[in-house]
Amino acid sequence: MFKSKTLATALILALAAGSAAAKEIKSVGITLGSLGNPFFVTIAKGAEARARQLNPNAKVTTLSADYDLNKQFTQIDNFIAAGVDMILLNAADPKAIEPAVKKAQKAGIVVVAVDVAAAGADATVQTDNVQAGRIACEYIVQKLGGKGNVIIQNGPQVSAVVDRVNGCKGVLTKTAGIKLLSDDQDGKGSREGGMNVMQGHLTRFPKIDAVFTINDPQAIGTDLAARQFKRNNLVITSVDGAPDIEGALKGNTQVEASASQDPWAMAQKAVDIAQDIANGKRPASPTVLLPSTLITRANIATYKGWSSPR
Repeated sequence: MFKSKTLATALILALAAGSAAAKEIKSVGITLGSLGNPFFVTIAKGAEARARQLNPNAKVTTLSADYDLNKQFTQIDNFIAAGVDMILLNAADPKAIEPAVKKAQKAGIVVVAVDVAAAGADATVQTDNVQAGRIACEYIVQKLGGKGNVIIQNGPQVSAVVDRVNGCKGVLTKTAGIKLLSDDQDGKGSREGGMNVMQGHLTRFPKIDAVFTINDPQAIGTDLAARQFKRNNLVITSVDGAPDIEGALKGNTQVEASASQDPWAMAQKAVDIAQDIANGKRPASPTVLLPSTLITRANIATYKGWSSPR
């Protein structure tokens, strides 16, 4: 009889374990830098697609924080009140967001940072942004033959941008013939912001040979400004590999290269990791870095673009 009870207990425990492992996503909250950027739109769509693969009835709510920390705090509070199972977070401020992250975790919600780091998050999935900035600026050095005046067009001070700038700077500052004219102007991550910053630089500096921008929208804005000022022979590089930059690389622009990301794959990986964590399985490393590949005019014909459906 004792053996029978033992077997029954073991069966109950096994069933309970199986039930726990089968915990499914019912609700997902996503808060992103700006839904005006196609990169973040693709993250949202990738996360939603993966969540619906895991549970066709999953509710997915995506919000644009517009790089506003207070707005993002409110969004996370609303996710907590709604009882979401996981939050995918593209932090407006990687350090200051921590109280909101801790509050969500206290409510039993898994928080995974996407694209940029967030203090206290259960895990982070992002591009290797140092590498992305490095390869984009190695291209500049190569094209200039190691000599020229270069601008780094900065952006919102999230970890991804800081890492890209650091990766680029590491290359430029080690090249004796490169003069770094500016590295602290914020292009706001947008086409308009990139154009405005570049207009200021073109007014200030009579000779600019190359510009590294922290993302593709700023690169396109930079090219537009150069056209307005009739300034030619620039080398413009960036990070993203977005659909817009494919057109720029194939067209009559001064954009010559972009270190590609894959926001669709990034988002899907983040959902998978959050699901695993919710079921007690944490990743071997809390930070997952996805490598970047440089897309140029020479190889754009074979570039397959972001892995999202077209």
